[in-house]
Amino acid sequence: MKYNTLPIVLKQVGSLLILLSIVVAVPGIVSLLYHEWYEAAGFFISFLVILLIGIALNQTFKKAGDIQYNHAMVVAASGWLAITVMGAIPFWAIAHIMPADIMKGLIPANAGYHLSSLEYFKNPLHCFFESMSAYTTTGLSMAVHVSSVGKGILFYRSLAQWVGGAGFIVMVLAVFRQKTGRGALLLYSSESTGERLKPKVIETARVIWKIYLSLTLFTIVFLIAGTLFALPGYPLTDTIFDAISNAMTGLSTGGFSTLDDSISGYHSTVMEGLLLLPMILGSLSIPFYYKVWTSKKISEVWKDAQTRALILSFFFGSIILSLLLLNNNIVKEPFRKGIFQFVSAISTTGWQTADISSWNWSSIIYVVVAAMFIGGAAGATVGGIKIIRGLTIAKGVIWELNKVFLSENTIRRIQLNGRSLTPDEMNEEFSKAVTIAILFFLFIFISSLVTYAYMGNEFSYFDSLFESTSAQCTVGLSTGITSPSMPPVLEVFYIIQMWAGRLEVIPVLAFFRALFFGVKP
Repeated sequence: MKYNTLPIVLKQVGSLLILLSIVVAVPGIVSLLYHEWYEAAGFFISFLVILLIGIALNQTFKKAGDIQYNHAMVVAASGWLAITVMGAIPFWAIAHIMPADIMKGLIPANAGYHLSSLEYFKNPLHCFFESMSAYTTTGLSMAVHVSSVGKGILFYRSLAQWVGGAGFIVMVLAVFRQKTGRGALLLYSSESTGERLKPKVIETARVIWKIYLSLTLFTIVFLIAGTLFALPGYPLTDTIFDAISNAMTGLSTGGFSTLDDSISGYHSTVMEGLLLLPMILGSLSIPFYYKVWTSKKISEVWKDAQTRALILSFFFGSIILSLLLLNNNIVKEPFRKGIFQFVSAISTTGWQTADISSWNWSSIIYVVVAAMFIGGAAGATVGGIKIIRGLTIAKGVIWELNKVFLSENTIRRIQLNGRSLTPDEMNEEFSKAVTIAILFFLFIFISSLVTYAYMGNEFSYFDSLFESTSAQCTVGLSTGITSPSMPPVLEVFYIIQMWAGRLEVIPVLAFFRALFFGVKP
């Protein structure tokens, strides 16, 4: 990376780390409330370390130039890499400072196992994996038994997904003033796939966070009330804690859970029904919410192409998966499992209620192609290529076919999600969508081959394809390949995939290009 680019990148990384330090401090307060003194100490030590590094970088390079077009992608990739590396510190610190007897005391009574999952975080690679999975809202985890890691760590994992869902760079734009509006716009575009909601990018960033926070508060209240109804014997403190955690991980479509068996740990059909709501809300674009709020028209729900396509996908996709599971006699209650797992997959949330490793190949391929690879709406917190790109590719293919029957003098505009595009504009949108889809596919294909080479004999190639797609599309559903015992080379591959998937590949490729060749063309 060239010397004139590095100060610009490091200054922005410093701003990101200052905000990250605040995020890390909040679970420390939660740990104090639950009398988890060692976890609190680990969070506050991490807070100080990250804050000092962030301030040092920000102040040392405060006179760095403004961001240019060829810097924005590198800043996005570098920033997210720095966040996930520094975000791993609390896992590592807590695992090392907590005495073995205290750690063992975190294991629930009658749990059936005798090793706290905090033990796995003594390995720094596992910490990095967990942090990357959290902040990219993936949901794959090194914590085999999450209920044995303490409330502070549980809250941190959920908070990290919630913050990562809306975007750290968007948060920086909402808090830190950029030198120019152009620099702010370039930063916003490098991370966000949504549109501008206000004339100024900083105002757009603030609107995004206001909408996101409002949805979160509504979901927390909804889940508290729903859990009290569905599980009347569930402790009130756990009801509140789970509702807050599930609201954050559901709306961020991250999928971390507070229970060892994910959502199936509730053993409640009603709870599964309740938790469909945050997944669906999280998969819809924030610009869509803004349009509904400003127009006060419920008709926007059906007018918006992405929202309409998602509603249809939720309905028909769930039925098809349920019928596949029913036809192959794979699971009990195929419609219950099919509906929940399809919504979880296409929203890229990753909450799990079924043993996917027991599914047949046709059900696995269907979820990979029809749900995880596509994902939810652009401008939402989802992964995948985004449903608008799927619509663009379909529209582009139809357009190319129809051109065969048009005269060379015919001029026709193409309608796409409320926009009227010229043929040249449509070709440009089509090319961008196809490029992202191909890059996602290549990452998944290469990773699936690596996974197949290193995974255990109990898994098939379809399991490796599913796991690789889950990592690349930041879903978090697993066939069981992801675990602390997985080969390090495979763990590193998934880390890169989660990083690339969150930023839609291009910024990560730009990062490596800048690292070896600089930023000039």
